[in-house]
Amino acid sequence: MMAGIKALVALSFSGALGLTFLLLGCALEHFGVYWPMFVLVFYILSPIPNLIARRHADDTESSNACRELAYFLATGIVVSAYGLPIVLARKSVIQWGACGLVMAGNCVIFLTILGFFLIFGGGDDFSWEQCNASAKLHTERRNTDQRMAAQ
Repeated sequence: MMAGIKALVALSFSGALGLTFLLLGCALEHFGVYWPMFVLVFYILSPIPNLIARRHADDTESSNACRELAYFLATGIVVSAYGLPIVLARKSVIQWGACGLVMAGNCVIFLTILGFFLIFGGGDDFSWEQCNASAKLHTERRNTDQRMAAQ
């Protein structure tokens, strides 16, 4: 059970770190422009194509058109999240320092999203199989200990 909780805490920490970089790129006094906050839309949209593809695709290991389209759309969303701050900096809407902080935040957030899917996305989207397996193991150990104590 501790492995699942440790993974969840690590993902939460890295997500908070990525959002801190994004907020620093907007809220520092010498930047002071909140246009880069629009990358939050890309953070929300990026996992959606893969979630839909998992629901509608076969469970076989071979690739299919649905999954490939989902990967293509997710890649387009991620590239757009990196492109938006660059375009804003080139048009002098934001400063290049803010662009760098937003890019650092993008790296951390997208690695966090990837980590979530690698750790908790083994089967059904919402099953959290790793935590469930750890909880079952913990319950079995507790039941065994109780039986041993009763004897």
